[in-house]
Amino acid sequence: MPVKNRTASGVLGGLAGLVGLSAVAGILVTATVTPAIALSGAAASSAITMFDNLPSVLEIEKLMLPTTIYYKDPAGADVELTKFYDQNRSPVAFDQIAPVMYDAILSSEDKNFYKHGGVDLVGTVSAVLDNVRGRDTRGGSSISQQYVKNILVQRCESNATTDEELKNCYVEATTAVGDKGLQRKLQEMRYAIALEQKYSKNEILLGYLNIAGFGGTNYGVDAAARYYFNVAAKDLTLGQSAALAGMVQNPNAYRIDKPNGSTTDKDGNPINSAADGYALTKDRQLYVLDRLLADGKITQEAHDAAVAEPITPVITPPKTGCAAAGEVAYFCQYVKNIIKTDPAFGATPEERQKALQRGGLKIYTTLDMRVQQPAQDIMTKSAPPAIANMEFGSAAVSVEATTGRVLAMVQNKNFSEDQALTQADHAYTSLVYAADQKYGSSSGFAAGSTFKLFTLVDWLEKGHSLNEVLNGRARAFKKVANSCGSPWVNTKNEIVNNFGKAPGFVGTPMQFTAASLNTGFFAMAEKLDLCDIKNVATKMGVTQGNGEEVKMDNLFSVIGSNAVSPLAMAGAFGTVANNGIYCQPKAIDRVTDADGNDLPIPATTCTQVLDPSIAATAAYALQGVMNGSGTGAASNPRDGTPVLGKTGTNEDDQTWMVESSTKVATAVWVGNTTGFASLSKQRFNGTQLSQIRHKIAPVIQRAANSVYGGDRFPQPDQNLTKSILTDLPNVVGLSIDEATAKLKDAGFEVAVGDAIDSSQAEGTVAAQNPGAGKVAGGTTVTINPSNGAGVTVPGDVAGKSVSEAISYLRSLGFGNVQPGACTEEAGVKGNGTATGTNPPGGSVVNRNAQINVDYKSEHCSR
Repeated sequence: MPVKNRTASGVLGGLAGLVGLSAVAGILVTATVTPAIALSGAAASSAITMFDNLPSVLEIEKLMLPTTIYYKDPAGADVELTKFYDQNRSPVAFDQIAPVMYDAILSSEDKNFYKHGGVDLVGTVSAVLDNVRGRDTRGGSSISQQYVKNILVQRCESNATTDEELKNCYVEATTAVGDKGLQRKLQEMRYAIALEQKYSKNEILLGYLNIAGFGGTNYGVDAAARYYFNVAAKDLTLGQSAALAGMVQNPNAYRIDKPNGSTTDKDGNPINSAADGYALTKDRQLYVLDRLLADGKITQEAHDAAVAEPITPVITPPKTGCAAAGEVAYFCQYVKNIIKTDPAFGATPEERQKALQRGGLKIYTTLDMRVQQPAQDIMTKSAPPAIANMEFGSAAVSVEATTGRVLAMVQNKNFSEDQALTQADHAYTSLVYAADQKYGSSSGFAAGSTFKLFTLVDWLEKGHSLNEVLNGRARAFKKVANSCGSPWVNTKNEIVNNFGKAPGFVGTPMQFTAASLNTGFFAMAEKLDLCDIKNVATKMGVTQGNGEEVKMDNLFSVIGSNAVSPLAMAGAFGTVANNGIYCQPKAIDRVTDADGNDLPIPATTCTQVLDPSIAATAAYALQGVMNGSGTGAASNPRDGTPVLGKTGTNEDDQTWMVESSTKVATAVWVGNTTGFASLSKQRFNGTQLSQIRHKIAPVIQRAANSVYGGDRFPQPDQNLTKSILTDLPNVVGLSIDEATAKLKDAGFEVAVGDAIDSSQAEGTVAAQNPGAGKVAGGTTVTINPSNGAGVTVPGDVAGKSVSEAISYLRSLGFGNVQPGACTEEAGVKGNGTATGTNPPGGSVVNRNAQINVDYKSEHCSR
């Protein structure tokens, strides 16, 4: 009859009663030596069958490993920036561990390791008997069994999502008593025996030393050696090896990185401290040294020397987290946020967090210290981390226009993720001002006039010329179309002023761009559609800091009321510089797993979003900003590399400078992180805060140009740069309402002047100024209504006698007709012949206006 399978707890729970404690020993002997041999007796046979039926395949999963972030130094070598980990571990090969460390761990933990088949019989029997008697025990495990236990603990920990679950992983794997304890021990043995059948002794020993905990977050002997003694595992001394080997029994109690004590005595007093020479750890070290001596692994002289040597830790914490990245902390934080949010690193937030903390990834970033270091140096020099009476901030970012690679990212603040510190001292923050809410927890900043880029591009895309003449004078702009919603209407007839309340001028978009003239761009927007301007910003990669599309629903949005990120603006200007190709920002060049295999990286694309001719023409206009009297001339690096750019100021609380060569775009923001404080009324090191951008931007761009160079920008489209005047229609004779509507539809402002004498019907337009023809677009046209009292002077009086001419005019209703100027001419008969009138024929005059009849005569009176 087949033996029924029984659970381990069922068999072992009643084992003592069935066959006595000797049977337990027999099972263990049999299982250890050769599980195939059956004991006499049904109960023993059943127990052995149950043991054979326990799971034996234990998959050794990948170790929980730190994720490491790298950047390139000026020589092009990959340099570690920082690590992220739940367990600090640096796995090593067998020959990368000092032989004395192997001796120390084997003599203290499993001296028969190379003789048994996975289970140390004597120790295990003792442990099981203690368990049967209800005593909790952690001893009696071979290295193979301890390896199994660590594998199971790590498997549990890798799936844990809370601190409580993490704690229970170790407790449940090591301290269970009674039936559970017996079941755990037996299963541990079964796995250990199976491991021994699959792996060599050296593979098991190395696996154990790479997985074992050594206190705190330090796992594996190499990480422990580096942390506690600042040496690699291969360079451990006898004393150091003995100390580490002693720690594995109770890692947190024996850790030596707590100078004030790693644990307490029964009275709550700290012990195992620097003051007592780490007494508990020293005792464990002495035990290990004694075992090494007893096993003949060391000489008495070496033993005594190590005993006499005090435990002297050289605590060397590994770089971990972005705070350890120093001046590169904000770029680090940006990369970390990408890892935590991008699907390339996992489908869920939990999976991505595991990848970051436990995945052993190697992240090779785009950061270029040849640009980053000069950027940080000038930021530190120019923008302090805090200024009294305001929430002051500054950030700069440089992006490779042709790829989207983020080359540098700097900030004026000191980095900290300690909320208590950041709330108490505003010189500290963890927010990445250069990025948006998703990647920097920053909501962005009002873009000011840098946002005029999108009106400029839309202007060109609609076929308008840079040299089209517009009325850019300060005035009340009435209405702007918006096909995404309702048009913007200036219901209050308000005037939005230029910077410094400049009056503006009639000019061209080329001039408006160089001078950053608000009213000039309003004149352009009048001929455009706010929705189209929004769509331009969107396709060029710009959103609000919260990730939503920019809002274009009023006149203020044209001049940069949207809060956006410096990184987005750098990408947009880089699009113009890159022949209209927009490259999404990327901070990661390559990702590998712990074994060096390439993994997918966050997906980014480069897309042609502007026609090259549009981009070239926009670049032509934006170069004017950086030269001559352009508003960005102070930020021109003047190193021979052509640059385009645009300044921006928003209500004196935010300032910008965005510029780009054909290779690298740089955006600099200086302003209020929250609230409002005037930037022009405060200074730092003698410079107005509003002008700090011009200290920072040219230095960074010059550094980028020295590394990446830059070409001449393409020539602008001739059709988009030709001089253009607007056709002004003739409205004489139309009603005032008809004339006003016709002129406004043509893009002109209308002013109604005083009524004038005219033969036109009363109330119709008698005159317009300027007259019909080619004029500047947006010009104000003055129209004068007719008063209906005007009469046209006839032009047919010449040849009549003077008296006939005067009589003729009087007969037409002119009440004041007199002889006019006389010209002598021989042969003229009579009193003279009329030659014309003054006012001349065709003139419109009031009926009572004086009309002079000019004439010729043989003899003019003197």
